[in-house]
Amino acid sequence: MVKLASPEAAAQKKATRAAFGTTLVELAQEGAPVVAVDADLTGSTTTKKLAEAGFSDRLFNCGIAEQNMIDVAAGLALTGHVAYTGSFAVFGTGRAYDQIRNTVCYSNLNVKIAPTHAGVSVGPDGGSHQMLEDVSLMRGLPNMRVLVPADYASARAALKLAAEVPGPVYVRMGRASVPCVYADDVELELGRAYVLREGADVTIVACGVEIREALAAAEELAKEGVSAEVIDAFSVKPLDEETILASVAKTGRVVVAEEHSVYGGLGSAVAELLAKKHPAPCEFVGVRDRFGKSGEFEELLAYFGLDAAAIVEAVKTVQAR
Repeated sequence: MVKLASPEAAAQKKATRAAFGTTLVELAQEGAPVVAVDADLTGSTTTKKLAEAGFSDRLFNCGIAEQNMIDVAAGLALTGHVAYTGSFAVFGTGRAYDQIRNTVCYSNLNVKIAPTHAGVSVGPDGGSHQMLEDVSLMRGLPNMRVLVPADYASARAALKLAAEVPGPVYVRMGRASVPCVYADDVELELGRAYVLREGADVTIVACGVEIREALAAAEELAKEGVSAEVIDAFSVKPLDEETILASVAKTGRVVVAEEHSVYGGLGSAVAELLAKKHPAPCEFVGVRDRFGKSGEFEELLAYFGLDAAAIVEAVKTVQAR
């Protein structure tokens, strides 16, 4: 069983983006040839911590030029570095998609696309900055792996894992502070999903900030006599088919929850798996074919139907099928 946070630690909140700069410093201190290439957002992404820790020669600020940022990272990778790119997700994947596809993935370079401020956690910045299609974009690229950590500790583990895995890796991080799920020293594996709560009546597969909502939903469902199994599909690509299929074989029904469009992300990955190997009733909690909206993170979760209450309703719907 993966190591979870203690009840005291679980009450604390940290943003996943806060793990970025700190983890890069740790990797540099351990001797890993890591570098960070940012697009004039080193404070927001926290990559500036590299320079503050004495590794100013490992931080490259390209200015507001995300396409150039990717190409600079590719060049650094060709010289033996493990290159991480920063920026906000909407710019770091959307504006630079062509360079990620044709420069990084086509040549299978050791570049880690690790933007922050993904999803509706960007909050007041609104729909123009709330990237809800990034997992779909990255998941569709050959050679790209996709990791969506749930909290600070798993973001740290994902960033370290990315350094160990040769080739392109996408690590999705957010702006909002979220409760701790995992123990500080948790270690995660590529292609693994983790059963965080066992159950017999329904499988809830989630990733990112939806993990805390899924666990809260499971608590509410338990009060109504419904036993929900909660799985963290932190590795969206490659997906842990074995763990998900074993759970669905037991429960017979699935709800997938993600802070992302219902098209092309984790929900699509799980649906593709079940359609091929174990057809079962599914419901999807995600943003439904629309752009984001300005507001506070918590109220946006409720507004877009991404909170625990929405997951509870999806479970009731899938049970009725």
